[in-house]
Amino acid sequence: MSTSRVTVVEKIMDANDQLALSIRSQLDQAGVFGINIMASPGAGKTSVILATIKALLPNIRIGVIEGDTAPVTIDADKVIALGMPAVQINTGGDCHLDAVMMSQGLGQLDLTDIDMVIVENVGNLICPAAFNLGTHINVLISSIPEGDDKPYKYTNIYRGLDVLLINKIDLLPYIDFRMDYFKQGVELLNPGLVTFPVSATIGTGMEEWVTWLKTKIQEHKAKA
Repeated sequence: MSTSRVTVVEKIMDANDQLALSIRSQLDQAGVFGINIMASPGAGKTSVILATIKALLPNIRIGVIEGDTAPVTIDADKVIALGMPAVQINTGGDCHLDAVMMSQGLGQLDLTDIDMVIVENVGNLICPAAFNLGTHINVLISSIPEGDDKPYKYTNIYRGLDVLLINKIDLLPYIDFRMDYFKQGVELLNPGLVTFPVSATIGTGMEEWVTWLKTKIQEHKAKA
């Protein structure tokens, strides 16, 4: 029985990874840079995404795929209000997006009219880490109110990262958060990880993050 279960899981993950490779190829051919943004609920995914979009406009055109466990369009509506296309993906209760959902979302975007696609994954620190979406980088937003022990409790998601944003740093004076302890945990799992301390609400650190992202988009365009 256990062997059968392992086989089924391996087949599912292999199929997801194969589709993710196809998605990456699709993005590369279109010259579109893809980023997968993950976080726990309330960490500030939407706030960071909206602030990032505003900072990149009007020179960089962006499409957004919003993943949610319920059929609500609150976050997608906020992106559309900025003049950018957004697709809402209802996972039907699943705690993550997968490559199939990603492919369906991309199918609703005109890749010839965007430079970057931002995927807002479902708010969760476990499931999203296991599913490759075919994006070029995986980004985690961790926030000060969540506590400084998250790298020690949710190791898999930190290992698979390309970028870490530490959000809500304006709250550091009011919350018992040991930044050295937090960063030590991150470094053990992902040495040299690109990290940006930010506050999406007041703008602290956002310029550095956006500048880094612009460089990555331009480098990807040059390769296309």
